Amino acid sequence: MRRISKALGAVALAAMVAVAVPGSAQAATGQLRVGFKSYNNPSGCYRSDIWPLVVENRTDQPAQVYDQPGCSGSVIAVVAPGETGTYEFGASVKID
Repeated sequence: MRRISKALGAVALAAMVAVAVPGSAQAATGQLRVGFKSYNNPSGCYRSDIWPLVVENRTDQPAQVYDQPGCSGSVIAVVAPGETGTYEFGASVKID
């Protein structure tokens, strides 16, 4: 009987943890400007249409600047919410 109680307790604990884990990430709230293009409530990767890369982050999430298209290569900068930056070697921007 004691083993059954421990097993049921473990199952109950696992169920509570599964319910408490947050769901999938949602888009950032606000506007992200990459070059001359603006994106409302952005999520994902955005390629620049100008050089040098200009990023204006008016969202509630940080944006990562990559040195290669398609948000590949290295992160060369992070643009905090409310900040703007210009990056000579930036090619794309990712925000979640």
